[in-house]
Amino acid sequence: MDIRKIKKLIELLEESNLTELEIIEGEESVRLTRGAVAQPQQVMMQAPQPAPIQVPSEGELPVTPDEGDTPVPDGELVRSPMVGTFYASSSPEAEPFVAMGQKVGVGDTLCIIEAMKMFNQIESDVAGTVVAILAENGQPVEFDQPLFVIR
Repeated sequence: MDIRKIKKLIELLEESNLTELEIIEGEESVRLTRGAVAQPQQVMMQAPQPAPIQVPSEGELPVTPDEGDTPVPDGELVRSPMVGTFYASSSPEAEPFVAMGQKVGVGDTLCIIEAMKMFNQIESDVAGTVVAILAENGQPVEFDQPLFVIR
C-alpha cells in the first residue's frame, strides 16, 4: 500500500468522528486507531539458546571490591549501556560473537542487547583478549552491569 494513501487515511480519521478505521486491499491491510490504547500484538520468535560459559580456574579470579562476592578477573570491564536481554549471537543457530580467549579490537561486536524490541550491538571499547564472559545468553542485564572482561 502506498504511503500517500496511508497519510490520506490518517487525515480522514483525524477529520472524522471515527476512532478506528481498517482498509483491506488484496493481501495488504491497514488498521488505524485513535483515542484508545492499541492492544499490543504478540510476535512469536525463538529466543537464542543459552551458550555454555567458560570460567577461568579459581587461581585467576581475584575479587574486586566494587563487585561484591562475584569474583572477576583483572582487566577492562565492558559494561551494559542499557537494561535489556543479553544475546551472545545474532540468532540461535549462529556462533557467538566472541568466545573466551578470543582477541578483539576496538569496535568489534561483543554481543547484542535487546531493549524495547530493538537489537543493539555492543562493541568493544578496548583491544585485547576476552578473559571472562559475565552475562548468560538470553538473560536480563541491568544498566552498567559488567558483561565482559578484556585484558
